[in-house]
Amino acid sequence: MTDKTSAGVLLFRRGADAHVEVLIGHMGGPFFARKDNGAWSIPKGEYEPELEDAQAAASREFHEELGLFVPAGDWIPLGDVRYSSGKGKKTLTVWAVEGDLDPADVVPGTFEMEWPPRSGKLASFPEIDRAEWFDLDTAREKLGTGQRPYLDRLNDYLGQA
Repeated sequence: MTDKTSAGVLLFRRGADAHVEVLIGHMGGPFFARKDNGAWSIPKGEYEPELEDAQAAASREFHEELGLFVPAGDWIPLGDVRYSSGKGKKTLTVWAVEGDLDPADVVPGTFEMEWPPRSGKLASFPEIDRAEWFDLDTAREKLGTGQRPYLDRLNDYLGQA
């Protein structure tokens, strides 16, 4: 199996009491419909490093998954994490951007897959079926294990900023 390369944007905001919240999406499709913890993701997607810049890919994927553009703001590099996914190893590069948006405005992109399995029929599903703001502790429970280090990196960055 070939390693995959992905890039994403972790949108964050600070409340009046300075607590931090991040916007993450619940993965769409039949495999995640009844799952919660571990079934959420940073808006991200695959790209070909020889064809596209990682930051451009992160912006494109944010728009494709949420139907919204990344709010204007500084892009804070949170680095790379390499982890196992269902299809092998994946290297994910993420930037944090401070901004706000209403999850009700999300219009997710879609993907097609054979469903039900071995039926020969293609069905369309949203890439994410909802997006929500969570504090860092709750987001840690919701995100897949491989993406959790980004919460610590964001927290460390904000503690030093």
